[in-house]
Amino acid sequence: MIFDYETMRFIWWVFLGALLIGFAITGGADLGVGTLLPFLGKNDAERRVIINSVGPTWEGNQVWFVTAGGALFAAWPMAYAVAFSGFYLALFLTLSALWLRPIGFDYRSKLANSTWRNSWDWALFVGGFVPSLIFGVAFGNLLLGVPFQLDDDMRIFYQGSFWQLLTPFALLAGVVSLSMLLTHGAVFLQMKSVADINERSKKAVTFFVVLTLVAFAFGGVWIANMDGYRVASEILHDGPSNPLLKFVHKENGLWLNNFRTYPLLWSIPGLAFVAGFATLALSKVDRPGLAFISSSLTMTAIILTAGVAMFPFLIPSSLSLNSSLTVWDASSSLTTLKIMFWVTVIFLPIVIVYTSWVFRVLRGKITVEHIVANDHTAY
Repeated sequence: MIFDYETMRFIWWVFLGALLIGFAITGGADLGVGTLLPFLGKNDAERRVIINSVGPTWEGNQVWFVTAGGALFAAWPMAYAVAFSGFYLALFLTLSALWLRPIGFDYRSKLANSTWRNSWDWALFVGGFVPSLIFGVAFGNLLLGVPFQLDDDMRIFYQGSFWQLLTPFALLAGVVSLSMLLTHGAVFLQMKSVADINERSKKAVTFFVVLTLVAFAFGGVWIANMDGYRVASEILHDGPSNPLLKFVHKENGLWLNNFRTYPLLWSIPGLAFVAGFATLALSKVDRPGLAFISSSLTMTAIILTAGVAMFPFLIPSSLSLNSSLTVWDASSSLTTLKIMFWVTVIFLPIVIVYTSWVFRVLRGKITVEHIVANDHTAY
Protein backbone atom coordinates (compact mmCIF):
# COMPACT_ATOMS: atom_id res chain seq x y z
CA MET A 1 0.00 0.00 0.00
CA ILE A 2 1.19 3.50 -0.80
CA PHE A 3 0.30 4.79 2.66
CA ASP A 4 1.77 2.01 4.78
CA TYR A 5 4.42 2.80 7.38
CA GLU A 6 7.36 1.57 5.31
CA THR A 7 6.41 3.61 2.23
CA MET A 8 5.71 6.77 4.19
CA ARG A 9 9.08 6.54 5.93
CA PHE A 10 10.83 6.23 2.57
CA ILE A 11 8.78 9.04 1.05
CA TRP A 12 9.83 11.36 3.87
CA TRP A 13 13.47 10.45 3.35
CA VAL A 14 12.98 11.51 -0.30
CA PHE A 15 11.20 14.71 0.77
CA LEU A 16 14.02 15.63 3.16
CA GLY A 17 16.56 15.12 0.39
CA ALA A 18 14.47 17.21 -2.01
CA LEU A 19 14.30 20.07 0.50
CA LEU A 20 18.07 20.01 1.04
CA ILE A 21 18.66 19.98 -2.71
CA GLY A 22 16.15 22.80 -3.17
CA PHE A 23 18.00 24.89 -0.61
CA ALA A 24 21.37 24.12 -2.22
CA ILE A 25 20.12 25.25 -5.64
CA THR A 26 18.31 28.40 -4.52
CA GLY A 27 19.89 29.48 -1.24
CA GLY A 28 23.24 28.05 -2.28
CA ALA A 29 23.52 30.67 -5.01
CA ASP A 30 22.94 33.38 -2.40
CA LEU A 31 25.55 31.94 -0.05
CA GLY A 32 28.06 31.63 -2.87
CA VAL A 33 27.48 35.19 -4.08
CA GLY A 34 27.83 36.54 -0.52
CA THR A 35 31.11 34.70 -0.04
CA LEU A 36 32.49 36.00 -3.33
CA LEU A 37 31.33 39.58 -2.73
CA PRO A 38 34.57 41.11 -1.33
CA PHE A 39 36.69 39.45 -4.01
CA LEU A 40 34.71 39.93 -7.22
CA GLY A 41 33.55 43.46 -6.44
CA LYS A 42 36.51 45.85 -6.68
CA ASN A 43 34.63 49.02 -5.76
CA ASP A 44 31.40 50.09 -4.10
CA ALA A 45 29.37 50.24 -7.33
CA GLU A 46 30.43 46.72 -8.37
CA ARG A 47 29.66 45.34 -4.93
CA ARG A 48 26.20 46.88 -5.09
CA VAL A 49 25.68 45.13 -8.42
CA ILE A 50 26.66 41.82 -6.79
CA ILE A 51 24.38 42.37 -3.79
CA ASN A 52 21.47 43.36 -6.02
CA SER A 53 21.85 40.15 -8.01
CA VAL A 54 20.51 38.20 -4.99
CA GLY A 55 18.88 41.00 -3.01
CA PRO A 56 15.29 40.42 -4.23
CA THR A 57 15.35 36.61 -3.84
CA TRP A 58 17.63 35.58 -0.96
CA GLU A 59 14.95 35.92 1.73
CA GLY A 60 12.47 33.65 -0.02
CA ASN A 61 15.17 31.08 -0.68
CA GLN A 62 15.62 30.59 3.07
CA VAL A 63 12.20 28.88 3.08
CA TRP A 64 13.87 25.69 1.83
CA PHE A 65 16.32 25.64 4.75
CA VAL A 66 13.67 26.38 7.37
CA THR A 67 11.32 23.78 5.89
CA ALA A 68 14.06 21.14 5.86
CA GLY A 69 14.68 21.75 9.57
CA GLY A 70 10.96 21.55 10.25
CA ALA A 71 10.64 18.34 8.24
CA LEU A 72 13.48 16.74 10.19
CA PHE A 73 11.84 17.75 13.48
CA ALA A 74 8.41 16.43 12.50
CA ALA A 75 9.39 13.29 10.59
CA TRP A 76 12.39 12.15 12.67
CA PRO A 77 12.23 13.94 16.05
CA MET A 78 14.93 11.74 17.55
CA ALA A 79 17.34 12.58 14.73
CA TYR A 80 16.50 16.27 15.19
CA ALA A 81 17.25 15.99 18.93
CA VAL A 82 20.59 14.26 18.35
CA ALA A 83 21.64 16.72 15.63
CA PHE A 84 20.75 19.82 17.61
CA SER A 85 22.37 18.44 20.76
CA GLY A 86 25.57 17.13 19.22
CA PHE A 87 26.03 19.93 16.68
CA TYR A 88 24.65 22.67 18.94
CA LEU A 89 27.65 25.02 18.80
CA ALA A 90 28.18 24.44 15.09
CA LEU A 91 24.51 25.18 14.40
CA PHE A 92 24.65 28.24 16.63
CA LEU A 93 27.60 29.55 14.62
CA THR A 94 25.69 28.83 11.41
CA LEU A 95 22.60 30.71 12.59
CA SER A 96 24.72 33.56 13.91
CA ALA A 97 26.35 33.89 10.49
CA LEU A 98 22.97 33.72 8.76
CA TRP A 99 21.67 36.51 11.03
CA LEU A 100 24.30 38.82 9.51
CA ARG A 101 22.69 38.48 6.09
CA PRO A 102 19.38 40.34 6.60
CA ILE A 103 21.13 43.08 8.56
CA GLY A 104 23.82 43.41 5.90
CA PHE A 105 21.39 43.44 2.99
CA ASP A 106 19.11 46.00 4.65
CA TYR A 107 21.62 48.37 6.21
CA ARG A 108 24.76 48.15 4.09
CA SER A 109 23.78 51.01 1.76
CA LYS A 110 22.07 53.19 4.37
CA LEU A 111 25.26 55.20 4.92
CA ALA A 112 27.61 56.45 2.20
CA ASN A 113 30.63 55.63 4.32
CA SER A 114 33.36 53.35 3.01
CA THR A 115 34.22 51.89 6.44
CA TRP A 116 30.57 51.16 7.15
CA ARG A 117 29.99 49.51 3.78
CA ASN A 118 33.24 47.49 3.80
CA SER A 119 32.37 46.16 7.25
CA TRP A 120 29.00 44.92 6.03
CA ASP A 121 30.60 43.46 2.91
CA TRP A 122 32.77 41.27 5.12
CA ALA A 123 29.78 40.49 7.32
CA LEU A 124 27.97 39.19 4.22
CA PHE A 125 31.10 37.18 3.39
CA VAL A 126 30.94 35.55 6.84
CA GLY A 127 27.19 34.98 6.36
CA GLY A 128 27.94 32.98 3.22
CA PHE A 129 31.25 31.32 4.07
CA VAL A 130 30.47 29.91 7.53
CA PRO A 131 27.19 28.12 6.69
CA SER A 132 28.59 26.78 3.41
CA LEU A 133 31.55 25.25 5.23
CA ILE A 134 29.66 23.96 8.28
CA PHE A 135 26.98 22.23 6.21
CA GLY A 136 29.70 20.08 4.65
CA VAL A 137 31.48 19.50 7.96
CA ALA A 138 28.19 18.27 9.42
CA PHE A 139 27.71 15.77 6.58
CA GLY A 140 31.29 14.62 7.00
CA ASN A 141 30.66 13.89 10.66
CA LEU A 142 27.53 11.91 9.80
CA LEU A 143 29.65 9.65 7.59
CA LEU A 144 32.22 9.29 10.37
CA GLY A 145 29.58 8.59 13.03
CA VAL A 146 28.37 10.83 15.84
CA PRO A 147 29.45 10.06 19.44
CA PHE A 148 26.07 9.55 21.12
CA GLN A 149 24.17 6.71 22.70
CA LEU A 150 20.63 5.93 23.83
CA ASP A 151 19.71 4.35 27.14
CA ASP A 152 16.76 2.00 27.63
CA ASP A 153 14.43 4.98 28.13
CA MET A 154 15.51 6.52 24.79
CA ARG A 155 17.39 9.32 26.52
CA ILE A 156 20.19 10.77 24.42
CA PHE A 157 23.74 11.10 25.75
CA TYR A 158 26.20 12.99 23.57
CA GLN A 159 29.90 12.72 24.44
CA GLY A 160 31.61 14.83 21.81
CA SER A 161 32.77 18.43 21.55
CA PHE A 162 32.85 21.14 18.92
CA TRP A 163 36.54 20.70 18.19
CA GLN A 164 36.08 16.96 17.65
CA LEU A 165 33.87 17.83 14.68
CA LEU A 166 36.83 19.38 12.86
CA THR A 167 38.52 16.17 11.72
CA PRO A 168 40.44 16.00 8.43
CA PHE A 169 37.67 14.09 6.61
CA ALA A 170 34.96 16.42 7.92
CA LEU A 171 36.96 19.44 6.78
CA LEU A 172 37.36 17.83 3.35
CA ALA A 173 33.58 17.44 3.21
CA GLY A 174 33.37 21.10 4.17
CA VAL A 175 35.63 22.00 1.23
CA VAL A 176 33.34 20.04 -1.12
CA SER A 177 30.30 21.90 0.20
CA LEU A 178 31.97 25.31 0.14
CA SER A 179 33.47 24.92 -3.33
CA MET A 180 30.27 23.62 -4.95
CA LEU A 181 28.26 26.52 -3.50
CA LEU A 182 30.94 29.00 -4.63
CA THR A 183 30.74 27.48 -8.11
CA HIS A 184 26.98 27.88 -8.08
CA GLY A 185 27.22 31.44 -6.81
CA ALA A 186 29.81 32.36 -9.44
CA VAL A 187 27.64 30.88 -12.21
CA PHE A 188 24.64 32.79 -10.93
CA LEU A 189 26.65 36.01 -10.82
CA GLN A 190 27.94 35.42 -14.34
CA MET A 191 24.33 35.04 -15.43
CA LYS A 192 23.31 38.32 -13.75
CA SER A 193 26.27 40.59 -14.57
CA VAL A 194 28.23 42.10 -17.45
CA ALA A 195 31.71 43.51 -18.12
CA ASP A 196 34.39 43.06 -15.43
CA ILE A 197 32.21 41.31 -12.88
CA ASN A 198 31.12 38.83 -15.53
CA GLU A 199 34.73 38.04 -16.46
CA ARG A 200 35.81 37.62 -12.84
CA SER A 201 32.82 35.37 -12.22
CA LYS A 202 33.81 33.21 -15.18
CA LYS A 203 37.31 32.76 -13.76
CA ALA A 204 35.85 31.89 -10.35
CA VAL A 205 33.65 29.24 -11.96
CA THR A 206 36.69 27.60 -13.55
CA PHE A 207 38.65 27.51 -10.30
CA PHE A 208 35.84 26.27 -8.05
CA VAL A 209 34.50 23.66 -10.47
CA VAL A 210 37.93 22.03 -10.57
CA LEU A 211 38.28 22.29 -6.78
CA THR A 212 34.81 20.75 -6.27
CA LEU A 213 35.48 17.77 -8.51
CA VAL A 214 38.98 17.12 -7.13
CA ALA A 215 37.76 17.32 -3.52
CA PHE A 216 34.73 15.14 -4.33
CA ALA A 217 36.91 12.50 -6.00
CA PHE A 218 39.38 12.54 -3.11
CA GLY A 219 36.47 12.21 -0.68
CA GLY A 220 35.19 9.19 -2.59
CA VAL A 221 38.56 7.46 -2.35
CA TRP A 222 38.69 8.28 1.37
CA ILE A 223 35.18 6.87 1.97
CA ALA A 224 36.09 3.67 0.15
CA ASN A 225 38.85 3.12 2.70
CA MET A 226 37.09 4.21 5.89
CA ASP A 227 34.67 2.42 8.20
CA GLY A 228 31.02 2.39 7.22
CA TYR A 229 27.86 1.07 8.86
CA ARG A 230 25.41 -1.70 8.03
CA VAL A 231 22.35 -3.09 9.80
CA ALA A 232 23.36 -6.67 10.57
CA SER A 233 20.00 -7.87 11.91
CA GLU A 234 16.57 -8.08 10.29
CA ILE A 235 15.28 -4.65 9.28
CA LEU A 236 11.69 -3.99 10.36
CA HIS A 237 10.60 -1.44 7.80
CA ASP A 238 7.20 -1.01 9.44
CA GLY A 239 8.30 -1.71 13.00
CA PRO A 240 8.21 0.55 16.05
CA SER A 241 10.48 3.57 16.29
CA ASN A 242 13.02 2.03 18.62
CA PRO A 243 16.62 2.10 17.35
CA LEU A 244 17.77 -0.36 20.02
CA LEU A 245 15.85 -3.25 18.43
CA LYS A 246 18.52 -3.77 15.76
CA PHE A 247 22.19 -4.72 15.56
CA VAL A 248 24.63 -2.58 13.59
CA HIS A 249 27.93 -3.70 12.13
CA LYS A 250 30.86 -1.38 11.34
CA GLU A 251 33.50 -2.32 8.79
CA ASN A 252 35.87 -0.79 6.26
CA GLY A 253 34.23 0.20 2.98
CA LEU A 254 30.62 -0.42 3.98
CA TRP A 255 29.48 3.04 2.87
CA LEU A 256 29.83 1.78 -0.71
CA ASN A 257 27.64 -1.27 -0.05
CA ASN A 258 24.52 0.22 -1.66
CA PHE A 259 26.49 1.03 -4.79
CA ARG A 260 27.85 -2.51 -4.96
CA THR A 261 24.37 -3.98 -4.50
CA TYR A 262 22.77 -1.72 -7.09
CA PRO A 263 25.48 -0.83 -9.66
CA LEU A 264 23.13 1.61 -11.43
CA LEU A 265 23.61 3.94 -8.45
CA TRP A 266 27.18 4.63 -9.62
CA SER A 267 25.57 6.88 -12.22
CA ILE A 268 24.82 9.40 -9.45
CA PRO A 269 28.44 10.30 -8.61
CA GLY A 270 29.16 9.92 -12.32
CA LEU A 271 26.56 12.61 -13.02
CA ALA A 272 28.40 14.94 -10.62
CA PHE A 273 31.53 14.79 -12.80
CA VAL A 274 29.67 15.01 -16.13
CA ALA A 275 27.59 17.97 -14.95
CA GLY A 276 30.66 19.59 -13.37
CA PHE A 277 32.63 19.51 -16.61
CA ALA A 278 29.53 20.72 -18.46
CA THR A 279 29.33 23.68 -16.07
CA LEU A 280 32.94 24.51 -16.83
CA ALA A 281 32.45 24.29 -20.59
CA LEU A 282 29.17 26.22 -20.66
CA SER A 283 30.60 28.99 -18.52
CA LYS A 284 33.58 29.38 -20.83
CA VAL A 285 31.35 29.76 -23.91
CA ASP A 286 29.15 32.33 -22.12
CA ARG A 287 26.08 30.16 -21.60
CA PRO A 288 25.55 30.87 -17.88
CA GLY A 289 21.86 29.94 -17.96
CA LEU A 290 22.68 26.39 -19.02
CA ALA A 291 25.71 26.42 -16.70
CA PHE A 292 23.37 27.21 -13.81
CA ILE A 293 21.30 24.12 -14.66
CA SER A 294 24.39 21.91 -14.91
CA SER A 295 25.76 23.36 -11.66
CA SER A 296 22.43 22.51 -10.02
CA LEU A 297 22.76 18.95 -11.33
CA THR A 298 26.30 18.74 -9.93
CA MET A 299 25.13 19.71 -6.45
CA THR A 300 22.12 17.40 -6.69
CA ALA A 301 24.36 14.47 -7.60
CA ILE A 302 26.84 15.22 -4.79
CA ILE A 303 24.08 15.45 -2.17
CA LEU A 304 22.40 12.30 -3.50
CA THR A 305 25.71 10.43 -3.44
CA ALA A 306 26.06 11.10 0.28
CA GLY A 307 22.41 10.24 0.93
CA VAL A 308 22.50 6.99 -1.04
CA ALA A 309 25.79 5.93 0.59
CA MET A 310 24.30 6.38 4.07
CA PHE A 311 20.83 4.95 3.41
CA PRO A 312 19.04 3.81 5.53
CA PHE A 313 21.10 5.60 8.21
CA LEU A 314 20.21 9.12 9.27
CA ILE A 315 22.70 9.55 12.11
CA PRO A 316 25.10 6.65 12.78
CA SER A 317 26.51 6.38 16.29
CA SER A 318 30.25 5.90 16.73
CA LEU A 319 29.81 5.40 20.48
CA SER A 320 27.06 2.77 20.53
CA LEU A 321 26.52 1.18 17.12
CA ASN A 322 23.05 -0.11 17.91
CA SER A 323 21.92 3.41 18.87
CA SER A 324 22.35 4.53 15.27
CA LEU A 325 19.23 6.17 13.88
CA THR A 326 17.81 4.94 10.58
CA VAL A 327 14.93 5.83 8.32
CA TRP A 328 13.06 2.76 9.59
CA ASP A 329 13.39 3.09 13.36
CA ALA A 330 13.55 6.79 14.29
CA SER A 331 10.47 8.26 12.62
CA SER A 332 7.28 9.83 13.90
CA SER A 333 4.02 7.92 13.92
CA LEU A 334 2.31 6.82 10.73
CA THR A 335 -0.51 9.34 11.35
CA THR A 336 1.99 12.21 11.64
CA LEU A 337 3.78 11.20 8.46
CA LYS A 338 0.48 10.96 6.56
CA ILE A 339 -0.72 14.40 7.66
CA MET A 340 2.63 15.95 6.76
CA PHE A 341 2.57 14.12 3.43
CA TRP A 342 -0.65 15.81 2.32
CA VAL A 343 0.54 19.20 3.53
CA THR A 344 3.72 18.76 1.49
CA VAL A 345 1.91 17.49 -1.60
CA ILE A 346 -0.22 20.65 -1.57
CA PHE A 347 2.34 23.31 -0.65
CA LEU A 348 5.68 22.08 -2.06
CA PRO A 349 4.54 22.45 -5.71
CA ILE A 350 3.36 25.97 -4.88
CA VAL A 351 6.79 26.85 -3.50
CA ILE A 352 8.50 25.34 -6.56
CA VAL A 353 6.24 27.19 -9.01
CA TYR A 354 6.60 30.48 -7.15
CA THR A 355 10.39 30.17 -6.90
CA SER A 356 10.66 29.34 -10.60
CA TRP A 357 8.43 32.31 -11.47
CA VAL A 358 10.52 34.71 -9.37
CA PHE A 359 13.77 33.55 -10.97
CA ARG A 360 12.22 33.93 -14.42
CA VAL A 361 10.87 37.43 -13.76
CA LEU A 362 14.21 38.58 -12.30
CA ARG A 363 16.39 36.88 -14.91
CA GLY A 364 17.74 40.11 -16.41
CA LYS A 365 21.31 41.32 -15.95
CA ILE A 366 22.24 44.07 -13.51
CA THR A 367 24.68 46.84 -14.43
CA VAL A 368 26.38 49.66 -12.59
CA GLU A 369 24.30 52.09 -14.66
CA HIS A 370 21.15 50.37 -13.44
CA ILE A 371 22.23 50.76 -9.82
CA VAL A 372 22.99 54.46 -10.29
CA ALA A 373 19.72 55.11 -12.11
CA ASN A 374 17.67 53.33 -9.42
CA ASP A 375 19.67 54.37 -6.39
CA HIS A 376 16.57 54.87 -4.23
CA THR A 377 15.43 51.24 -4.69
CA ALA A 378 18.73 49.36 -5.07
CA TYR A 379 20.52 47.70 -2.15
